[in-house]
Amino acid sequence: MVGVAPTQPDLRELARYARRVQDRWPLECAVLGGTRVGGTLPGPDAPAYLLVLVSPLFDGVPWLERVHQATALWDATAMGGAAEVHCYTPVELERRRTTLRSIQQVLAGGVDLLALRR
Repeated sequence: MVGVAPTQPDLRELARYARRVQDRWPLECAVLGGTRVGGTLPGPDAPAYLLVLVSPLFDGVPWLERVHQATALWDATAMGGAAEVHCYTPVELERRRTTLRSIQQVLAGGVDLLALRR
């Protein structure tokens, strides 16, 4: 609908997503940003939801496989949109944190999904 502000994400559904991911990989970090959560990301094609997931167990798992699996756990219908998911090991995150502005912004002002589960 034109002129209607996007709705905020459902915090209970976000906590359920974090649990689904945590069942596969122990997460050190799970942060959600994007235009639907009040974030301002660079570029006209900024995603509604951008997820940054960090687990040491991503090491050895090919990038596309980990992203595909984590994306498949996201319920786009319940959340009102698809998510762009980034899955990093702690070492990979440190490299990306300095090279990708969108990742910096999500980490600085996103929703900590692990805190929702507590």
